[in-house]
Amino acid sequence: MGAATAPSPGRDRIGRLLMAIAAVGAVGAFATGVGNMQAAAPDRLWVEAWRTFGFLVFAGMFALLALFPRSARGLWELSFAHKAGMVVFSLFAGDVAEARFAGRVDILLVAMIAAAWWLCQGWKSWSRSG
Repeated sequence: MGAATAPSPGRDRIGRLLMAIAAVGAVGAFATGVGNMQAAAPDRLWVEAWRTFGFLVFAGMFALLALFPRSARGLWELSFAHKAGMVVFSLFAGDVAEARFAGRVDILLVAMIAAAWWLCQGWKSWSRSG
């Protein structure tokens, strides 16, 4: 990747910062999830554990995007697709307070991921030169 095609340092920094904020938020969600696991009824424990450890996976994915925005082939798309899918699902979840809250969080993440992808030129992760 030549210097002429690289994002400006300012744009790159802002995009990476957005993904770092998303990673920190996912760690915070993990911490909240640990409490939810402790309070979960036995028939909900597995689902709460799945969701809680999923927050760590997203924290890791967001951190990788912050650190290596043009080398993390496929992570932009996976992150965006999951969060966009959850937003769509939240729209059809009916009167479920948790879905309304999570949908608002996820729409913010969709916007952050899209903005960071554009700012960091995340599409370049698919090029051989990175």
